[in-house]
Amino acid sequence: MKVIENQTFDMERALYGSKDVLVKDCVFDGPADGESAFKECSGVQVEHCYFNLRYPFWHNNGLKIYDSEMTRLCRAALWYSYDITIADTRLHGIKALRECRNVTISGCHIISPEFGWSVQGINIENSTVESEYFMMRSGNLDFTNVKMKGKYSFQYIENSVFENCVFDTKDAFWHAKNIIVKNSVIKGEYLAWYCDNVTFENCRIMGTQPLCYCKNLKLINCEMIDTDLAFERSEVQATITTPIISIKNPYNGRIIVPEVKEIIVDDENAKGEIVIRKPKKAAGESCICA
Repeated sequence: MKVIENQTFDMERALYGSKDVLVKDCVFDGPADGESAFKECSGVQVEHCYFNLRYPFWHNNGLKIYDSEMTRLCRAALWYSYDITIADTRLHGIKALRECRNVTISGCHIISPEFGWSVQGINIENSTVESEYFMMRSGNLDFTNVKMKGKYSFQYIENSVFENCVFDTKDAFWHAKNIIVKNSVIKGEYLAWYCDNVTFENCRIMGTQPLCYCKNLKLINCEMIDTDLAFERSEVQATITTPIISIKNPYNGRIIVPEVKEIIVDDENAKGEIVIRKPKKAAGESCICA
């Protein structure tokens, strides 16, 4: 493997077409303001490098990036690439990952609006994210111990699993399909509208008007905090462990909850069953069929 070390590059396509190269302690910045430093490369490994120029990693395969920094000026850093590993790196440019596949990210700090669009097969663990429209239209996501803050995340995603995560994000999981979320906290308005076959297990859900217009929705042993107008026009099987402010017009299924302050039924198609089940130490159960 060729080693390139302690150099500065600012020209257009500085290392275009490189193969089997280790790049260490290099800087991609300078007055020439060149783009696409590693376009059409394979087998590139980057360590302790600084990127302040646009589009560095397009059409790459077998790419590894460790302990590096991509600044806010390093926009659209990784597109049309596959078999990627990124660890202990700051990704701070807009649109940092698009149209990629087979990606592993760990220990990273991501500040990137429109990150991860149309990606297939991405594993993220032990990382933090600030983003808008995060991971839109992507599939086969596997997230563990990820903290995310932003808006409009995980829209139109499919076939994904999230565990031990914290998401503070409105309009999350809209139109999502075949999703499992476990042991996580999800805070934000209008959670998971129009989703299909989504399961939340041992989760804490916070925010107004969650889980409306859903199909094949499941909640298993979940807390719902400050939630109102929940489950409107949804098909749902839910076991909730905390009181809910209000439930509105569930279309089908069964919702078990210890307390609900208001049940709104003003739609003739709302046939969902709501069961008020007190904790075991307090006897009694009542059923309200919408």
